[in-house]
Amino acid sequence: MTDPRLTPLAASLPDLVPFVGPETLERRMDRAFTARIGANESVFGPAPGAIAAMQEAARDAWMYGDPEAHELRHAIAAHHGVDPGHVRVGEGIDGLLGLLVRLTIGPGDWVVTSKGGYPTFDFHVTGFGGRIEQVPYEADRVDAKGLMERAAWSGAKLVYLANPDNPMGGMHDATTIQEMIETLPDGALLVLDEAYVEFAPEAELPRIDPADDRVIRFRTFSKAHGLAGARVGYAIGPKPLIAAFDRVRNHFGLTRMAQAGALAALADRAHLSHVVTEVARARARIAAIAHDNGLAPLPSATNFVAIDCGADGAFAKRVVAALGDLGVFVRMPGVAPLNRCIRVTAGREADLDVFAQALPRALETARAAP
Repeated sequence: MTDPRLTPLAASLPDLVPFVGPETLERRMDRAFTARIGANESVFGPAPGAIAAMQEAARDAWMYGDPEAHELRHAIAAHHGVDPGHVRVGEGIDGLLGLLVRLTIGPGDWVVTSKGGYPTFDFHVTGFGGRIEQVPYEADRVDAKGLMERAAWSGAKLVYLANPDNPMGGMHDATTIQEMIETLPDGALLVLDEAYVEFAPEAELPRIDPADDRVIRFRTFSKAHGLAGARVGYAIGPKPLIAAFDRVRNHFGLTRMAQAGALAALADRAHLSHVVTEVARARARIAAIAHDNGLAPLPSATNFVAIDCGADGAFAKRVVAALGDLGVFVRMPGVAPLNRCIRVTAGREADLDVFAQALPRALETARAAP
């Protein structure tokens, strides 16, 4: 039953969440997963210094966090060589995307994204009454040209692109991103989600002027820095747009512990390098496990590998369920033809040992189903 006090827009929205968390699945099963390699978290953990900083900050948890995140904001700006006025820190990329949509999208406004791409962005758009135009992937990659063409004829205000991409793992090079920026319709904004950028080849990353009013970029401490549970992300963009976030943001949304942990994580380049190396090793192992089982891993510039199970979405769903029964948490894309794949996060050797043992059994179960 719908509460009669909801606005017509809220009442029209589906009562769904973009993702079902592993904890929810564990409660349903009444047991924990042996290998949690489905949420693209970093099982390699935060830098020791980040843990220590959060522990120290916890002593002052009776105080609100700095509403300006001054130290962290200035450290991020220095790291990227930009003025702090180009940087806004917030509660992960998800939270910042919600604020951006709130600032720019009203009922009936068009937004262009990829069909099968990051569902939380779509969740924000529909929540503010926006209309979504979805462009299918092309050969398991985001169709960059298709996004621009669709934006041109729809008059879209926002064009969303995750690069590197979730859920398929590929990426577009700097030249392609620059071409997208140059072909944006007048007044449109390219929303560039770079959550996995630390895992991508440095030479392929675009160099974008933070003052360019056609682009806003989002990065996070959730992936390579191992702070998914702390919820810290940031935006880099033109000063007028960045300043506008102050009009709608939760000024006390970032805890003291989160700010301290992110500040320490940003400073520890050695730990970041270690994690990137471990992720590359894990991606190679996941690809080998896939090949050993007659499956095809897709190229990845992220901390996960999408594995083509060689059939349709129904088959891949059975594989995911069978892996879950064997104690392995993985996910899969939600839209055909991407949903023929399962998505496996880079794990420790012990995690991948469990996956290697479980996958042939899961495939056998899936193939035996009527």
